[in-house]
Amino acid sequence: MDTLEARHRDLLARLAAAAGGRPLGLLAVSKSQPAEAVRTLARLGQRAFGENYVQEARAKQRELAGLALEWHLIGPLQSNKCREAARHFDWVQSIDRPKLLPLLDRERPADAPPLNLLLQVNIDGEAGKAGCAPEAVMVLADQAAALPRLRLRGLMAIPEPHPDPARRRDAFARMKALFDDLHARHPGVDTLSMGMSEDWPLAVAEGATLVRVGSALFGPRPPRA
Repeated sequence: MDTLEARHRDLLARLAAAAGGRPLGLLAVSKSQPAEAVRTLARLGQRAFGENYVQEARAKQRELAGLALEWHLIGPLQSNKCREAARHFDWVQSIDRPKLLPLLDRERPADAPPLNLLLQVNIDGEAGKAGCAPEAVMVLADQAAALPRLRLRGLMAIPEPHPDPARRRDAFARMKALFDDLHARHPGVDTLSMGMSEDWPLAVAEGATLVRVGSALFGPRPPRA
């Protein structure tokens, strides 16, 4: 039977086989999905969930209060949402400009652990797409690592959805090379978030440590109201 439970079980098995024994995390992309679907996966042991919109995530967080979940903001972050992001998320995966860093650092509560950050890279240089240029990563990383309430964890990317798998795999390989360079500069870096429902096997083959899966796990997203 094609249920959420069955899809989760099958996906975990496929991820484990693809990883070949190395650590590989699953971020369940729950944007546009109801809180009850998140609750179902939480009962199955899934803890990490990704949301694109701060306000949508906050509504789910309130409904699911009491569950020990890890919330990742994976959508573009506007400056006026930094306060809520810093206070109500465990990770922000979409850092792409220096302006966001001091705002998040200032708003992160002193009694909370440092906010985990990934730098989003526009690896294919697509016009109008979020993410910093590859050549800007090191400077942005140095700025993030210098702030006490933030913790630089690594990189995130959404390569161009090219129909040729070889083109996508090349983008993932370039991200892995950039990640290795960043790790050499900042040894605490440990997370390379890349690969989604349609291309995560290619990303894992090139060294992803975290994949972001939505529709292949939850099924088609319901239309936004």
